[in-house]
Amino acid sequence: MKGCRVRAGRTVRKRKRKREQSVHSVSLSHQPQYISLMRFLHRRGFSSTLLQPALFSDTGRGLQTLQTIMPGELVVSLPESCLLTTSTVLSSYLGEYIKSWKPRLSPLSALCVFLVCERQRGEASDWFPYINVLPSSYACPACFSDEVIDVLPAGVRRRGLEQRGAVREMHSSNQEFFRTLQPVLSRPTEDVLTYEALRWAWCSVNTRSVFMSRPSSCFLSGPDTYALAPFLDLLNHRPDVQRLLLEYGFVAMNNPHSVVYVEPDLLCDILRGEKSLDQKMKFLRENHFLENLTVSSEGPSWRLMVALRLLSLPQTLYHLWRSALLGQVVDEKTEVRSSQTARTLCQQLLKDTHIALDKISQLLGQCGGPVREQLEVVRELRQEERRILESCVTALKDSVTLEKETSSCKANVGAMS
Repeated sequence: MKGCRVRAGRTVRKRKRKREQSVHSVSLSHQPQYISLMRFLHRRGFSSTLLQPALFSDTGRGLQTLQTIMPGELVVSLPESCLLTTSTVLSSYLGEYIKSWKPRLSPLSALCVFLVCERQRGEASDWFPYINVLPSSYACPACFSDEVIDVLPAGVRRRGLEQRGAVREMHSSNQEFFRTLQPVLSRPTEDVLTYEALRWAWCSVNTRSVFMSRPSSCFLSGPDTYALAPFLDLLNHRPDVQRLLLEYGFVAMNNPHSVVYVEPDLLCDILRGEKSLDQKMKFLRENHFLENLTVSSEGPSWRLMVALRLLSLPQTLYHLWRSALLGQVVDEKTEVRSSQTARTLCQQLLKDTHIALDKISQLLGQCGGPVREQLEVVRELRQEERRILESCVTALKDSVTLEKETSSCKANVGAMS
């Protein structure tokens, strides 16, 4: 293993030219905590002349280039000695406690416990220069209050509750292990390894770690794929990936890759009363066609339209289910009906988004502090959804109109002949 290396893609310069007129940045490299971080990394063998920490007007903290980067050029290379992994944890003062504990901790739990313990040690920690630049709080759904969770889109809300449950399970299931760490803590374990502290550590790993497959340790349970990479983790802040709120805790407006996710429950609500709906939904679920259903500003995704075609099949055309699953047009009436259903679906999503935005406006007038910051992030997400859905409804309206006109023309031609 040689650490982490990142090369510039061919579209880097094109994206930079497109966004540089509207995006502003301020260098952070002169700030004491970043000077300390760079010294920490240099002592461990890191050197970088192409990038520096900066604050961007659209995505917050990140890295900016100091010179033109050519396609394929090495941007940053971080030696393994700079990475914080489970090997770091097992070789630390926590190692003997983790190695002797059963049932085995997960790699994620080990990293989270280490971060919490190192954070409470303050400047006495070897990793203080890195921990000192980590956010003190996160805008991830795992940290959201109940009122903020309630105004999230359904899919994000479900995932957010799953995140919150994962942190609570980590906290509750490891209480006995935490108590064994009292000899290495300066305060009572219940005051150090709190739910809030573990949530901060969990969010730090979840939002900032890079994927690195490592050999499984006999002292830990489960796959070991997490590596915290100081400095390099600032590259996580990029606007061209999906699910930024869930994984990174922010929203990039006008993201070309933004989509709105469609939950299967909404399909059932829209098509309630349809014959054989339960049977069709079961068939789609068994064939994995109820996962990752989305709409973009250009229209429904291919997977969503496949699902809607099959759900729109009349009983007389059930024998064509295979063609529907392959994305083929079964017949004109089914195609028009599935497009109309897609439009109804988007209109319902748009209605829900407007209701949520109204509720967020009310809450913003009543809340302050962290809750307000969370609401601002969710409002950005909902505004982005509104933009996508309005464009999608327009595209579907034009599509349905064109299909009806085409069908009418064919009918007239048939009557004349």
